[in-house]
Amino acid sequence: MTLLVAMALVAGCGSGNGASGTASTTTGTTDTTTSTTASASNVLAITVNGSLCSSSTSGSYVNKPCVSVTICTPGTSTCQTISDILLDTGSYGLRIFGSVLTGVSLTQVASASGGSLAECVQFGDGSALWGPVMTADVVMGGESGVQMPIQVINASFGSAPAACRSADASPTAAGFNGILGVGLFARDCGTDCVGTANNGMYYSCSGTSCTATAAELVKQVPNPVALLPVDNNGVIVQLPTVATAGAASATGSLILGIGTQTNNVPSSVTTYPADSSAEFRTTYNGTTYYSFLDTGSNGLFFPATSLLSACAVSGYSGWFCPSTNTSLSAVNAGYDGSSTGTVSFTIGNAVTMFNSSNMVFPALGGSMSGGFDWGLPFFLGRSVYVGIEGTGSTLGTGPYWAY
Repeated sequence: MTLLVAMALVAGCGSGNGASGTASTTTGTTDTTTSTTASASNVLAITVNGSLCSSSTSGSYVNKPCVSVTICTPGTSTCQTISDILLDTGSYGLRIFGSVLTGVSLTQVASASGGSLAECVQFGDGSALWGPVMTADVVMGGESGVQMPIQVINASFGSAPAACRSADASPTAAGFNGILGVGLFARDCGTDCVGTANNGMYYSCSGTSCTATAAELVKQVPNPVALLPVDNNGVIVQLPTVATAGAASATGSLILGIGTQTNNVPSSVTTYPADSSAEFRTTYNGTTYYSFLDTGSNGLFFPATSLLSACAVSGYSGWFCPSTNTSLSAVNAGYDGSSTGTVSFTIGNAVTMFNSSNMVFPALGGSMSGGFDWGLPFFLGRSVYVGIEGTGSTLGTGPYWAY
């Protein structure tokens, strides 16, 4: 399942535990890095551990990219802007905790049997989100509002299936008020959930009883970008370069559309076609892995080798702690072997980073078996293009990654 695969990581989106144990939670007032993208109707501000990320949920969650999204009661001008929304290129759909939706009233989406449609989503870090699917008018940046299903996260709604009985119960537990999934696909499940009731994601609830159900495409939680009337063929995540030692915060842009406005015209980028799992290929240390680009992962996660030592400090063993900053490289290619390109990156000592006053780290990495997760550090200093399936631009037809 795409959500589970695309968000697989040691410490990333979902749990909110960007660093474990005694990691510093202090955000300094210096070394803040800002990009220079001009504001426009198709631009949302991103802050990494900055003003859009609330202190109440950030905790030790480093490399946390946040945006704000406005939610309106359908068909009205009654709206509420929610900040501390985790920007995630590794999932699809807008999910917001019901507890923070205090200023709007949303409409329940009915299942095919007439019950209330609910959803259980699971992430690769072991976390999960549960709650009803409801209709909202969603406003991103200065674009027109679009009516669509979203998941209203509520761990106490109905009777959660086994996979979601330990779902995050609050923004504090999750580390965010919601997730904005802007990955490569238009729906969070697609045709698999249309024809199969036991899809593991959608449920029909009547009272406290919830049973597995199929879900029509129009009732599934969509990637909000795909439903926009314009600028709907993908996004660009644009973040500034950050010094290897880190920064207190960073500011960038989420630009809606690819080649649809003067501010999103691709220039000097390479397109890497992705497969039906949103993956392409990365060859590292002589082995080729499936890989993906995921702002919701707060580090670079890949198979450990003798080139990097794991942290010896209790609670940090999943992170890399080389004695000195270590320069590495890998070769990325499309899933079909096309469009190769070398990526150079640096891995530093995670414990040293967590014990500093900074919260944004381009050299943070940890071990993950069997794949290559290019998390938030990959995006620093780049403009990364996310091409939605079935849509076209001068970069090709999605799904593709490009940078």
